[in-house]
Amino acid sequence: MTLPEHAAPVEVATLIEGLHREEFGRIVAALTRRFGDLGLAEEVTQDAFAEAVRRWPTAGVPPYPPGWLSTTARNRAVDRLRRESTRHARHVEADLLHASHGADPADWDPDDPASAIPDDRLRLLFTCCHPALAPATRVALTLRLLGGLTVPEIAAAFLVQERAMAQRITRAKQKIAAARIPYRVPGDAELADRLGGVLATLYLVFNEGYLPRAGDQPVRTDLCAEAIRLTRVLRHLMPDEPEVAGLLALMLLTEARRPARVVHGRLVGLDEQDRSRWDPGLVAEGHALVGECLRRNRPGHHQLLAAINAVHTDAPDFAATDWSQVLALYDQLYAVTPTPVVALNRALAVAELDGPEVALALVEALDLTTYQPFHAARADLLRRLGRSGEARAAYGRAISMTGNEAEQAFLAARARGVERAIYP
Repeated sequence: MTLPEHAAPVEVATLIEGLHREEFGRIVAALTRRFGDLGLAEEVTQDAFAEAVRRWPTAGVPPYPPGWLSTTARNRAVDRLRRESTRHARHVEADLLHASHGADPADWDPDDPASAIPDDRLRLLFTCCHPALAPATRVALTLRLLGGLTVPEIAAAFLVQERAMAQRITRAKQKIAAARIPYRVPGDAELADRLGGVLATLYLVFNEGYLPRAGDQPVRTDLCAEAIRLTRVLRHLMPDEPEVAGLLALMLLTEARRPARVVHGRLVGLDEQDRSRWDPGLVAEGHALVGECLRRNRPGHHQLLAAINAVHTDAPDFAATDWSQVLALYDQLYAVTPTPVVALNRALAVAELDGPEVALALVEALDLTTYQPFHAARADLLRRLGRSGEARAAYGRAISMTGNEAEQAFLAARARGVERAIYP
């Protein structure tokens, strides 16, 4: 997005907001590589955006705003390191960078190969998702440093006090420094395992947006969009990794159904959704990515989940779903990821082929009593079998275990209609 030098303040504010989303992570990553200090990189990048907010409405928007922000942040870092005489090694480094310190941010050259290292954001993503950090911390760091979300935004998304979220992020950065967690992309020997952690983090962000654990927002579209954006970045940086393509396909095919998923404040099950409201562009893009994964023939967890969603989005209605194909894909998925959660979802496919009684036996054999979807699935199977009392009790347990109001409304409606089996 480009603006005339003296644009209206509201246009400048919109531009800066967009740049914060798109460029914050890029600048933090580049400065972390240059100065070796994640905390410093984040602070001076935020300072650069604050300076833009202060100066651009009156002084005008520079010819290349991302370059201005990058150079301003770099200059701030050099100034700070030169002032901190106790950090001798970095003081020396700052002196070596004296020439670049004198540069005008408006003269930043986007074609200078030293200005942008394509792998910087990839290095930062692997650092934020290092296995030494707790999963919740990985999510917070990724949203803060790669996504550019503010601490209040992240705290609100995960229903955490702002101060507690700030402390969590600060402690994580301190741990990265103290443990000397390397700022690099893992080597071939560990890449597969480490990439799995990155993908899991991005999927956690997406799922928290698609079905928030609590609150009156049935969907957090901002988190869904951020997860998709970051996965697109990862896809650009790692185009030959089929699991990255698979995760992006999974998110797109899931997001495509969002317009039909909530009606009048209540979630709508896949069997009742108005499929004409699904986003055909996202469906087409997701299918194309699944096709690419199939051609690579290196099946993995996210690719198989995406393939299952591709079958669902390929059917004109619920009854026309190719459940044999869905079950075959779940069989492959269980071979790759043999977890009770996969087994639970596989059982729901079995229900469509062999009936709810067979599926219920599979579900009740699973040790998932602390997992809310287990009780929701069990309740639905009991309802279909006409076991009304047990179904109502199971629905009650599922309702008590979710704080999402739209999901509570969906489950309550199913409980009220428990005497009416959809599948007699």
